[in-house]
Amino acid sequence: MAGLRFLYEEVLGQVWRPVSPLRRRMLENMQLRGFAVKTQSSYIRAVEGLARYYKRSPDTLSNEEIRRYFVHLTCERKLARATVTIALCGIKFLYEGTLQRDFSVTGVPRPKREKRLPVVLSRGEVRAILAEVTELRHRACLSLIYVCGLRLGEGCRIQVADIDRARGVVHVRGKGAKDRYVPLPPAILPLLTTCWRTHRNPLWLFPWVGRDGTQGSLTDKHTPLGTIGDVFRTARAASGIKKRVSVHSLRHSYATHLLEDGVNLRLIQSWLGHCSPAVTAIYTHLTEQATSAAAQQVARLMSDLA
Repeated sequence: MAGLRFLYEEVLGQVWRPVSPLRRRMLENMQLRGFAVKTQSSYIRAVEGLARYYKRSPDTLSNEEIRRYFVHLTCERKLARATVTIALCGIKFLYEGTLQRDFSVTGVPRPKREKRLPVVLSRGEVRAILAEVTELRHRACLSLIYVCGLRLGEGCRIQVADIDRARGVVHVRGKGAKDRYVPLPPAILPLLTTCWRTHRNPLWLFPWVGRDGTQGSLTDKHTPLGTIGDVFRTARAASGIKKRVSVHSLRHSYATHLLEDGVNLRLIQSWLGHCSPAVTAIYTHLTEQATSAAAQQVARLMSDLA
């Protein structure tokens, strides 16, 4: 049981506290690095999985045991690349950032990235899906996500003070504590205004609504990410669109539509909050106009070969 101390928490009144000094130190190190709460939870679960597999505390494991665990995840359980990558990042952080051990000697490679193009909705398909969203608050949230190219969490966490009408921008608290400003189309302002007037919450533009209908200034929580995701899936099904898309597809569609209309790729990168232009450049593969124009240019260059 002592070897499992990383897995358990004790209750002191209403407060849950980590028992293991190792777990506490790992959490503190992640907080010092400014990791998001979701990232901290994912990393802790990754290390818990390792401890549960061997029924021992992670600081007692050898490099070969760590490597064998990833063989188990990849070859025996056949987990998805993304799942294995999260486990690798969390466990690597424990050993390098907390235990000060050289993780490279374990011989565990980072899973090869899958090169898959995202699914993009046409302008008409986006509008067809949004038209099926009946709840005003949900439609306003999804519309804002599309017209500003936001991530799901960014859209749900938009605050009233983030909307700058005078400058025509929205302040986005981005992934990795990287803030940015994104142009806010004037056409969406009436929808956002009407939405806010239904609850008049002083903090959140899209506040949480309880099962009993409690909302407005009585709640200090934003609308749950899962709720918006469920609403989008229901609307997509009702629209008859068969593409396998999620809320994040609105962000992909935003970038693709801007690129098709001639917006500079560097600006799109800035508005999306991408650190590298290589990440944004993927949308050049998704634009119908760019592909067609390039194909015509190739045809002209090779026309004398016939």
